[in-house]
Amino acid sequence: MTILGIPILSWLIFFPLFGAVVLLFIDKEKVAALRVVTLIFSLIEFIISLPLFFAFDSTTAAMQFVEDYWWIQSYGVSYKLGIDGISLLLVLLTTFLTVLCILCSWRAITFRVKEYMISFLFLETGMIGALVALDLILFYVFWEVMLIPMYLLIGVWGDPKRRIYAAIKFFLFTMAGSVLMLVAILALYFINLKATGKATFDVLELYKLGIPIQTQYWLFGAFALAFAIKVPMFPFHTWLPDAHTEAPTAGSVILAGVLLKMGTYGFIRFAIPLFPNAAFDLLPLISALAIIGIIYGALVSMMQPDLKRLVAFSSVSHLGYVMLGMFAFNMQGVQGSIYQMLNHGISTGSLFLIVGMIYERRHTRMIADFGGLSKVMPIYAIFFMIVTLSSIGLPGTNGFVGEFLILLGAFQSNVVYGVLAATGVILGAAYMLWMFQRVMFGKITKPENEKLKDLNAREIVTLIPMVIMIFLMGIYPKLFFSKMDATVENFLKDFKGRVEMKADLPSPKMIAEIKK
Repeated sequence: MTILGIPILSWLIFFPLFGAVVLLFIDKEKVAALRVVTLIFSLIEFIISLPLFFAFDSTTAAMQFVEDYWWIQSYGVSYKLGIDGISLLLVLLTTFLTVLCILCSWRAITFRVKEYMISFLFLETGMIGALVALDLILFYVFWEVMLIPMYLLIGVWGDPKRRIYAAIKFFLFTMAGSVLMLVAILALYFINLKATGKATFDVLELYKLGIPIQTQYWLFGAFALAFAIKVPMFPFHTWLPDAHTEAPTAGSVILAGVLLKMGTYGFIRFAIPLFPNAAFDLLPLISALAIIGIIYGALVSMMQPDLKRLVAFSSVSHLGYVMLGMFAFNMQGVQGSIYQMLNHGISTGSLFLIVGMIYERRHTRMIADFGGLSKVMPIYAIFFMIVTLSSIGLPGTNGFVGEFLILLGAFQSNVVYGVLAATGVILGAAYMLWMFQRVMFGKITKPENEKLKDLNAREIVTLIPMVIMIFLMGIYPKLFFSKMDATVENFLKDFKGRVEMKADLPSPKMIAEIKK
């Protein structure tokens, strides 16, 4: 599929970058023009991504809309792009949330608006590129591209009190994992070169490579550490509450909605298929860390006095479910894991929008500073209630479907895992309902809350698409599962087949196949 002769995936990657270049030529004093042009580019980007959903062939697990050109041919580096049922949904989530992030920044960002909008469009290029790249070097380039604008969003437009600390902490944690992943990518390249005589970073070719199990442990560990930091999994989560708390609202939305999913996506696209034996052998460790994250994140959320920190720690719990389902290695668990990636982007992204809207009015996030807001902000209360129930996982909302499938997969994999993970559902309901009750009900004890204005038209327009997705994904999940069914089936079939083989080295037949 092409647009003006340009393949659609390249359009999706570079159109936001083109938008950023256009913004360079707009006077920084023309703030309204900067906002409108950025919104137009993000809307067009979302519209361009929609044909992918409707033209996607759900009957095959093969990569689609593939683009493959040599980049540095002598070293086997290619510009190779493609999507399957997993990356398709995450690409759509990215373009969808970016539009809402621009809308919610309309009044919240009042200085260096030009640089802010350029950073956001640059970030979108990095996110889309990382999701569709099928060459490891290309993926790594986009992975690093994401780091710079996110660092700026936190460090320049975050809360003045601790934004520099939060930005540096985010940068150092992510960079530490990235360096190890780069070393593992290069090691994988030389292992393949020695085994097959072919220089390539093409991940689909490297899937076929048989790697000694001991070597798999080292390489899987390097990839897994980079992705675990990004998720973030316990105990690599400590950068997240600071980054979320200090980031501007749109930064928190895109961080929760998309950037954290780069970690979970990295596991399912790269770490597990490249090193299946290591992934299988380390299943108990990953599952244990996921369960600890589920319970720990929920317990710490219950003790947070700050709305944003509460939502941030809830992400540790929610993404623990994603990892648990993925490492159940059965259809229900993996499908639930992918669906929960989308759910978390919608539900937690919505929570950050909700918190940001009240922060713009009161300039405080402390739960104790609120109470009785439903009396003065009834429309706000309705949206808050819907998003809260979604995060809890009420039947009929998106959160229920993902959590149910993950728990089903976990029980099939190991009953103990399922029982422990189920406690997180109870704890999650406790801290979310406690937060909602403290903020929305009771007497208005602070005079500043008595004359708060309810949501305006722009804020309602920002939240309505999220609410539509909450109910659409909760009532008609088949629309989304149909896109991922073939991909997940193929992922599990390939994974289980290779684990059962326990092949330390590639067979002559496999070598010949790779050389072709």
